[in-house]
Amino acid sequence: MGARTTYDAVIFDNDGVLTTPTDRDVLVDAVHEAFETVGVADPSPDDVDTLLGPDVPSLRGVAADHGIGPDELWTAREDAAIAAQLAELRAGRKRHYDDVAALESLSVPTAIVSNNQHETIGNVLEHCTLAEFDVWYGREPTLEGIERKKPRPYYLERALADLGIENPLFVGDSRVDIAAADAVGIDAAFIRRDHRTGYELSAEPAHEIESLAALPEFV
Repeated sequence: MGARTTYDAVIFDNDGVLTTPTDRDVLVDAVHEAFETVGVADPSPDDVDTLLGPDVPSLRGVAADHGIGPDELWTAREDAAIAAQLAELRAGRKRHYDDVAALESLSVPTAIVSNNQHETIGNVLEHCTLAEFDVWYGREPTLEGIERKKPRPYYLERALADLGIENPLFVGDSRVDIAAADAVGIDAAFIRRDHRTGYELSAEPAHEIESLAALPEFV
């Protein structure tokens, strides 16, 4: 696969691309902690699943079921998830991939656009050995942040505007990453790491790579 192969910037998703994904059990525990914070002692498995990756209507539904304001519930969930992921970073269980060293060889601007919280991306940059990025965006820990996450291109468009570039490559590991790139008309590179073995894409990216070491040849 290969479309245009001279790019003037490289933008990265974070989880599963630059750093290892956060263990699902860690996030499940954070959701349980969030429910406890707002006075719900025994949430149902469906409630927990919803809070792991809600849209706004489903979040509002769970909050209404328990007589809680959706903003209060989501703030508790985000605070718990940020704290849990910071603990994982400090313990070295969430870490950067070895091939991030390839980013040192990139001669173009770089950015991060993640569906994880903006504060969590800041914590990643503090605790992981990564090259310096020109721009980085995670989502706000708000209902608006839920609505703006990929596949919607909101944060990707912000990063493109900040960088002032014309032909970037977006590197991701999920269908939503490819969709967000398609939405703004830029090329995507899908990185197939071990956790994506057998993962099927709904749209074909411009490139598929197995390591970030492939990127310098594209710029």
